[in-house]
Amino acid sequence: MQDTRDPPSTTIDGIDESYRAEPTLEAESTPGPGSTDPEAAVGARAPTGGAVRTEPTRSTEPIATGATEPTDPTATEPTGPAAIGATEPASGLLQSLVGLASGSPFVAAIAAIETVIATVLLGVPLSPAPAVVGLVAFAVYTVDHVADAAADARSTPERARIARRYGDQLMAAAAVAYGLAAALATLGGPLALGVALLPGAFWIAYASDWLPNAGRAVRSIAPDGDLGTGVRLPRLKEVPVLSSAVVAAGWGIAVTLLPLAFADAVSPTPAVVIAFEYFLLRSFVDAELPNVRDVEADAAAGVSTLPIVLGVARTRRVLYGVDLVTATTLAAATATGVLAPGIAAALGVGLAASLAVTALAGRVDDDAVLGVAPDCSYLVVAAALVVVAA
Repeated sequence: MQDTRDPPSTTIDGIDESYRAEPTLEAESTPGPGSTDPEAAVGARAPTGGAVRTEPTRSTEPIATGATEPTDPTATEPTGPAAIGATEPASGLLQSLVGLASGSPFVAAIAAIETVIATVLLGVPLSPAPAVVGLVAFAVYTVDHVADAAADARSTPERARIARRYGDQLMAAAAVAYGLAAALATLGGPLALGVALLPGAFWIAYASDWLPNAGRAVRSIAPDGDLGTGVRLPRLKEVPVLSSAVVAAGWGIAVTLLPLAFADAVSPTPAVVIAFEYFLLRSFVDAELPNVRDVEADAAAGVSTLPIVLGVARTRRVLYGVDLVTATTLAAATATGVLAPGIAAALGVGLAASLAVTALAGRVDDDAVLGVAPDCSYLVVAAALVVVAA
């Protein structure tokens, strides 16, 4: 983080020069019994060998924020704020860049790669679909990170700090990204535009308070104010399983249908069904694994997730089961000729990587890895597809 304080004046021996007075012979010597020189009186009370300050009009002001008296007035290495501030901006900027790169830009890159994988899986020509999905992912997750910065401070403090500090700029960048995505989507026709706008609509349904507000509106009609139930309708984000299912459905539809919309080849073929099921199930696992990292933050925010309801060990077994369903789907599609063996093998390698990451849930010291590692399985799939194509 860049140092926003006013730069200190030139320092000598670690002391702010603007508040320093050079010692004089009169100040250094002990005054005689009859001396009336006020400067000499000040010097008589000063520690021997130390620099003397003669600033009666500024005696209540600090030398500089956080500055300390040097133990050795002859030292030449600065020890005040100037020395500390010289290294803060570079390290703070580096931390900000790392935090930013591990947030929305990383998710956007992975979403684009997923769309490329879907394009290969469906056998349609490469189109602007990956760029559209990447831009939409950047916009949606940027808005989500800014909106949930307070709750994310527990689990992802660096990302939350960036979201708070640069919230206005990030929201502007998100708006530009979504606008650019919509403009590119128009090249694929009305259906492509509709699919591009779908993740944003899913995010609003997922994260906003529309459902609790609707519940309050309905309850206000009843005489007792709660229809006699006392039940509060939660946000979809607060409902276990359903919250991750909504996220997975939104991205599964976008990743699968957008390449088809650009190719004008939308039809419910077996390959389309297999592709949607693959990305739906994989996205569900990707959405739930970070919840293991976010247990404390989610509990404090009143958000209920599988790790909170079932515990980490049972959640891990549930996600194993989801990956097993995915593996069964790929095996059946390969056996029936819906998927080419090479493509199925590449998807299987990514699934194996997903299982390895799921095994880390609750067993890794740094839970932050669960926010990045699940998405990295798509990098494995992409690399395997390159090998197959070669």
